[in-house]
Amino acid sequence: MAGGYIANGSSNGKEYPGKLTFRVFVTCVVAAFGGLIFGYDLGISGGVTSMDPFLKKFFPDVYEKESNIRPSDNQYCKFDSQILTLFTSSLYLAALVASLGASTITRLFGRRLTMISGGILFLAGAAMNGFAQKVWMLIVGRMLLGFGIGCANQSVPIYVSEVAPYKYRGALNMMFQLAITIGIFVANILNYIFAKMENGEGWRYSLGFAAVPAVMIIIGAIFLPDSPSSLIERGQDDKAKKELIKIRGTSEVDEEFNDLVAASESSKAVKHPWATLLKTQYKPQLTMAIAIPFFQQFTGMNVITFYAPVLFKTIGFGSTASLMSAMITGGCNALATLVSIATVDKFGRRTLFLKGGAQMLICQLVITAAIASKFGVDGNPGVLPKWYAILVVVGICVYVAGFAWSWGPLGWLVPSEIFPLEVRSAAQSINVSVNMIFTFAVAQIFTSMLCHMKFGLFLFFAFFVVVMSLFINKFLPETKGIPIEEMTIVWQNHPYWSKFVKPSDEKQVEIYEAL
Repeated sequence: MAGGYIANGSSNGKEYPGKLTFRVFVTCVVAAFGGLIFGYDLGISGGVTSMDPFLKKFFPDVYEKESNIRPSDNQYCKFDSQILTLFTSSLYLAALVASLGASTITRLFGRRLTMISGGILFLAGAAMNGFAQKVWMLIVGRMLLGFGIGCANQSVPIYVSEVAPYKYRGALNMMFQLAITIGIFVANILNYIFAKMENGEGWRYSLGFAAVPAVMIIIGAIFLPDSPSSLIERGQDDKAKKELIKIRGTSEVDEEFNDLVAASESSKAVKHPWATLLKTQYKPQLTMAIAIPFFQQFTGMNVITFYAPVLFKTIGFGSTASLMSAMITGGCNALATLVSIATVDKFGRRTLFLKGGAQMLICQLVITAAIASKFGVDGNPGVLPKWYAILVVVGICVYVAGFAWSWGPLGWLVPSEIFPLEVRSAAQSINVSVNMIFTFAVAQIFTSMLCHMKFGLFLFFAFFVVVMSLFINKFLPETKGIPIEEMTIVWQNHPYWSKFVKPSDEKQVEIYEAL
């Protein structure tokens, strides 16, 4: 079975000394603040676009359409507006551009500077949106937020994977996803509170409070140490070894340090990482850098996250009730992420991917049946009973939980840990870019898809869950417990990828043959 030989530790028998020190734990938690800005934005935008004062000021056509719709009208189409969805999705085009540029900054100047840059850009975007008077100010503010998110998402997962001890890399890297879910949950709570402001200005506070996580990542990143890999990559070997001793809690780091230096030497021989990434031996990593973020977006989770209040409002919940329901699902998202943190280094990545996929598939089928039974194809639900509302919320909560302990965190963890140093920054940029391209696409067309596909929208995403689960089962080897600089052996021993990745030196040949 793919990756089965590595279940008990490193692929070549290496067991680097070191433990989970307080320093490395705090370092990873602070770095994960980068996820807060992404999560807060994911949670805040859908809630704001369901607030009537916000719609009335910036999108009066949508407000008028929503206000005048009758219970007997087609409920599926009442939020179908490309301008409204552009408010949500414009951020992700900006994040795509920023992630590509951040690759160079990350490689030349380190991960910390990229995080700080991301925080500053996000802070500027929060200010622009909080004080917005015109639609163009909203869009520009969203783009600044996007630049910040692109920088953070490119640098944080790599940083945490490099700093964390390999035995705990999965759990510590998932702090990033936990921060995303906390950001979403906090945004849901604030939306619910601010929507009740009588002056109709609650949306400004919702958007403006994005400055808080921005300040957190700026201050946190200033005090973070550089990762040993980044220091070595920039020729600061002595400083790197001292930092490695601190974060491992032992002076016996020679073997790990020498492997990091060797990886850096190989990296320095690569002058054009983007072109190098296209070579045959990097085919598995490039495939995963594209496929995993693509599939992550087509789980349908971001539709729930972006538009939960809009979706709940569409299927018959009142404005405040829809925000409350979104807050409940946001809480389930954060709690379920703790499950992944506790289990990822015990059961492995493949198990969580496959089990989570099965849970999402079942829930999508249940939600489809529930919406189809009441709304049909004409979008006229009549009177919705309380038990129906409870069923929909529970179904979506279980679905969200399935994503939160599988594709949510693993979509960031696995790509960040499989890339060799020489192409790591470039490959992570591709990972983030693909994520943002399809986040943009799904966000931009969701309301139109809901209008035209109706309850079939959930079957659309269910189909992709089946495809992605088959892909993981066939092509992804297990990566738990493997030192990040030894990850190449995983691909060399895989039934399919071994055709493309061959041992590069005599030592690796011996290891490969022994396996």
